[in-house]
Amino acid sequence: MTNRIPPASGQETEAQPAGLRLLEEVRRDLAAVSLPLALPTAEQARLEIRNSVAQLDDYILPRYRSLDAPLLAVVGGSTGAGKSTLVNALVGHAVTRAGAIRPTTRQPILLHHPSEAAWFDDQRVLPGLSRIRGTVVPAGVTPAPGGPPGTSTDTTPVSSLVLVGEPAVPEGIALLDAPDVDSISAENRRLAGQLLAAADLWIFVTTANRYADAVPWKLLLNAASRDIMVAVVLDRVPPAAEAEVSEDLRSMLAREGLGAARLFVIPEVALGSSGMLPAETVEPLKAWLRGLADDAAARADIVRRTLHGAVRELGQRMGRIADAAKEQGRAATRLGDDVRAAYQDAGTRIIDATKDGALLRGEVLARWQDFVGTGEFFRSLEQNVGRFRDRLGAFVRGEPAPAVKVETAIETGLQAVILDEAAKAAEDADQRWRSDPAGRQLLGTDDLSGTSPGFGDRVAAEIRDWQASLMELIRTEGQDKRTQARWLSFGINGLGAALMIVVFSMTAGLTGLEIGVAGGTAVVGQKLLEAVFGEDAVRRLARTARDDLASRCRSLLAAEQERFLDRLAPDAGQAAAGLAEHAHALTRLADAT
Repeated sequence: MTNRIPPASGQETEAQPAGLRLLEEVRRDLAAVSLPLALPTAEQARLEIRNSVAQLDDYILPRYRSLDAPLLAVVGGSTGAGKSTLVNALVGHAVTRAGAIRPTTRQPILLHHPSEAAWFDDQRVLPGLSRIRGTVVPAGVTPAPGGPPGTSTDTTPVSSLVLVGEPAVPEGIALLDAPDVDSISAENRRLAGQLLAAADLWIFVTTANRYADAVPWKLLLNAASRDIMVAVVLDRVPPAAEAEVSEDLRSMLAREGLGAARLFVIPEVALGSSGMLPAETVEPLKAWLRGLADDAAARADIVRRTLHGAVRELGQRMGRIADAAKEQGRAATRLGDDVRAAYQDAGTRIIDATKDGALLRGEVLARWQDFVGTGEFFRSLEQNVGRFRDRLGAFVRGEPAPAVKVETAIETGLQAVILDEAAKAAEDADQRWRSDPAGRQLLGTDDLSGTSPGFGDRVAAEIRDWQASLMELIRTEGQDKRTQARWLSFGINGLGAALMIVVFSMTAGLTGLEIGVAGGTAVVGQKLLEAVFGEDAVRRLARTARDDLASRCRSLLAAEQERFLDRLAPDAGQAAAGLAEHAHALTRLADAT
């Protein structure tokens, strides 16, 4: 048979088929999927992702890229079923470890014809396992206690694959001796599953005593769901029970969709002095493997069948992963909405506080009274605007400090309102998340029920910026020469203080004497501004100032809520849509395989 040499890497990528491009996109998108929320479906979906990525890397992508590579037949089965003994018998001498110590197969060994080493020396198949090149043990030579010469010992991490060029293995097929599927070692069990998922066909070894065990059948059912070719080796069968046991196992295979599986029976016999099975006991299996090796069409059919099943199963997994991602998206939206609602409510309460006159209580009211004066000053409102302006202008020019005190009092009062409402929003959002398992996981041990460090300073700076913007509004409005003369006579701080009072001038929320006092102070501010700019301009200035303040408050709260929202994975819904599209595309690809 002509040796098969893998195509050069440049040739592999010149004209990749659409199917290969799809599979590479699926691999990329799967690796990017994040399912951080503690939902009932999350853990299983994460396992599905890991298994899907592993099978793409270990089998589907390598096989799509190299359809004419040798078949990989993985010899798997239960602990002590005789896998290694079977492999040794197939090649005619000891190449793998067999013994009483469990687990016996600690290091996976891949046997291939020496002319086909190039297919396995690189990372084409099972790229996550490093390569160790082993040597052939000559016939009649007992392997060293640690295993055949060149193979690894127990101290070698199970992250490598031992490669052995063996002339007795026919060209076109490679045999891989896998760890026990029910090993006492969790790492061995994981590796056995990985190797079986990377196989073109399975040679599944069980015994007359254990052929109905649950763990092997779980894997066999997985093989049936993928429509993978399976050969079952029934080992250590007492001659008297061969007919009965064989018939029972065939019935079980047929019931579970594996009726087409080849069954090979190895009778219970004494091993030779070298621990080898008699050659005639494995001759039927050996002849079957030689027949596959010699039949290119049969090997191609096995490849197509296994690829079809693997891609179809991958599509089904993608559908389940897409559903889990969609659920994550819905949960993330719900958690995000909870946070936004808490901070939106806080923003509404802050804006209401700036409209209902509540900020004119206490210190602000006192400082404004200091600025404009009391009884005599209010009586001046009954005089004409000119006299009012002259008196207030003189007052402002002589006493600039009280206007600044008004600004400071407003800054302090407004800051207290914003801090209080932001703290309430944080507590509300924190409580909502802690009542939800997904939100509770995202928060962990972090306490976000208060405002973030430095928030008070940011609020104070934002209020000062808002006050400065009011001053700029007044300067801009007073650019006209006649208006400029008026506002200069009153002073920029005085007019700014008056505009702030007008912004907070509505009296809902004040009671009793406060209504009259606050209402009077607001009239003072409004009359003062109207005297300078006119009635329409005052309404426009107050509306602009109030809108600017509302915008700044919303921005402060929006920045605060990001402490919560940053913990949510972005675009979960969009990722789910892409995964669902991949699932449909994989189904179509499987049908075309």
